Amino acid sequence: MTFTDLQLPPELVAALSKQEITEPTPIQNAALPVLLAGKDAYLHAETGTGKTLAYLLPLFCRIDAAQAATQVVIVAPTHELAIQIQRQCCDLAVNAGLPIRTLLLIGGTSTERQIDKLKKKPHVVVGSPGRIGELINKGKLKTQHIRSIVVDEADRLLNEESLLAIRAIIQAAPRTRQLVFASATLEPQSTAIITTLAPELMMLQAGTAAVNENIEHLYLICEERDKPDELRKLLHALDPERAIVFVHRNDQAEKIADKLAHHHIPAADLNAALHKQDRQQAMDGFRNATIRVLIASDIAARGLDIKGVTHIFNFDVPTLSKAYLHRVGRTGRAGAKGLAVTLATEIEARVIRRYQEELGIVMQCVRMREGRVIAANG
Repeated sequence: MTFTDLQLPPELVAALSKQEITEPTPIQNAALPVLLAGKDAYLHAETGTGKTLAYLLPLFCRIDAAQAATQVVIVAPTHELAIQIQRQCCDLAVNAGLPIRTLLLIGGTSTERQIDKLKKKPHVVVGSPGRIGELINKGKLKTQHIRSIVVDEADRLLNEESLLAIRAIIQAAPRTRQLVFASATLEPQSTAIITTLAPELMMLQAGTAAVNENIEHLYLICEERDKPDELRKLLHALDPERAIVFVHRNDQAEKIADKLAHHHIPAADLNAALHKQDRQQAMDGFRNATIRVLIASDIAARGLDIKGVTHIFNFDVPTLSKAYLHRVGRTGRAGAKGLAVTLATEIEARVIRRYQEELGIVMQCVRMREGRVIAANG
């Protein structure tokens, strides 16, 4: 099916064409008819499958641009993801020539400035549950005209830390509002909560493969103390255009960034402990390719959709197969090829076997020789 077949207006079809998007992905095929009809839905699809556009496109169709009121609220778990969604909203509106105004509402920035911008009655607000809830409580974010609420990365937001804020946002909106949840994973706990929030919700699932088939999976066995040097050698040998290195701890990310910088490899640390301005500077540098390597924890990178990531390196091995799936899903997007390399000790090798069994993937063991990556038995 085409976007036209899915009843998308010509101006939005043209906007997508400007971004070289001509065919809907499976989750977009499933979501557009349901969301255009105003129904509640859960969009469940693997990372990199176009979930954000799957809900933005139909919600844009339902916005009355002539009405100066907030009609769509999109909640995200991290500032980076909120910024990313807001940027996509702005691009869509500009490329389509639609007078739809979007406002970003996140912490770490002036509340008074955001309150001032709310006076211009943005049609869409995107932000963190804390700041959105705060502005609703102050009576500065008006909710009486809200038509749709989106909870992105729902599995992460429907936990003990954020659930009360999400419930409060939903309860502040009219009963007729549409609820949309999106996530790459489907946890029983969050599914049970969603059922209470939206009893008539439709579950929309697309993509049967657990892991993108365009991603090649390698692993290298080494001592824990040798991982920094092995990572440096791999980066030199593979020469990635854009790479994300995943670690467990924030202090580890900083040490690796410093070590790579010492060896003239442009790298930046994107961890939750950094200030918002530092994180944004790191993201901007990564997007414009002045920084080739981004070092991040799972929390810092959750939900990020960065175009052109060619390589993923697991410096620290994730314990769960699901976490591995989240990490490697940052590469191989939109039909491109991707490479995932995991640095593992002999003890951690058993986790590699679990990935292969639970995710149905083949992971090739490699080693370094004379500055090249070769098969371990080669």
